[in-house]
Amino acid sequence: MNPPMAPNADRDSRRAAIALGLALPGDTVLYLLLPMYAPAFGVSLPEAGVLLAANRLVRIAGYGAVARFYAARGERLSCTLAVLAAAVCALGYATLTGFAALLVLRLVWGLAFAALNLATQALATAETAGAARRAGQSRAYTALGPMLALPLGGVCAIWWGPKVVFFGFALLALLAWRVTRQLPVSPHAAPTPKKRLVLPGRLDTFSFIEGLVLDGLFIIGLSYLGRDLLPGHPVVVAGLLLSVRYLAEIALSAMGGNLAEKHDAERLLVIFSVLTSVALVAFGLGWLWTGALAIAVLRALLLPLLPPLVALRTPGAGRVQALATRSVWRDIGAGTGPMLAGLLLPMVPSAWIYGVAALLLSWAAIACLNRRSD
Repeated sequence: MNPPMAPNADRDSRRAAIALGLALPGDTVLYLLLPMYAPAFGVSLPEAGVLLAANRLVRIAGYGAVARFYAARGERLSCTLAVLAAAVCALGYATLTGFAALLVLRLVWGLAFAALNLATQALATAETAGAARRAGQSRAYTALGPMLALPLGGVCAIWWGPKVVFFGFALLALLAWRVTRQLPVSPHAAPTPKKRLVLPGRLDTFSFIEGLVLDGLFIIGLSYLGRDLLPGHPVVVAGLLLSVRYLAEIALSAMGGNLAEKHDAERLLVIFSVLTSVALVAFGLGWLWTGALAIAVLRALLLPLLPPLVALRTPGAGRVQALATRSVWRDIGAGTGPMLAGLLLPMVPSAWIYGVAALLLSWAAIACLNRRSD
């Protein structure tokens, strides 16, 4: 008799999440340091916004190819190549300057993250039973690396400048190679590619708005506004706030997954999104500490809700492609967010920016209610 799959699903999901958590610090700390220290990297603030968006924008075009490679070759090879690429990118952030060089690194990292992110979602939802629980636990493991790296990055920027810390993140990404070598090698069934243009569904729209607001406008806004509004060393304070965002994922993502197992995930999506919108308004009005902490907590509860919904609505061979599609829409939003932030924050009052963002997030979540197919 074959052994039950649940322990294997839990183990593989955990390993993929740990690998992503080790590869992420180079990217997350760049979001903190690049807007504050743009001249040290040889770029302007608008160029910094483009660079921080580039890794997501390349995934819009590349997620389909990554998903096909992942389905054909399995997690082990896909994730091993991805963590090696992450190490190269972190080393580049430490040694290279100028828009062109950094743009190449951001594009490479974008495809590497696509593979790692797809693996964490696919392995967490490999079985319907316990998918939401595994999705929440996966987010918690993934968040551990960035949570520790962000305050460290802020302190290193004060002591030694904003680039030295990336040498350490390159070594950290190399450690993930030991983890990826233990991932499954079996390929996945690939769905037949669709030849017609498919308009975004309601979950797609929510993914786009969530990425635009929470992974774009909020993150760049915290770093940018923190220069003037946060006390003490703003880079350290902003790093601590962003670290709290990941600490909230560690503490609360599993709770969000468990809540989704027991209650209607769509209604939870609306509740948490509306509360997040209230926090966004407070953030835009200048209550940076209170608003950022609330957004970090609510974002952690929101993150595990979408992958199980996608898996329930798209069982079988289409699951991997459906997860990739939702990630593409999130990346479109999260790629647009930093560019919008770089353009709008110097010119438009933050209350207007985050007030409109709050309305969009609530609208997108409410539109998902009672939608049983997408």
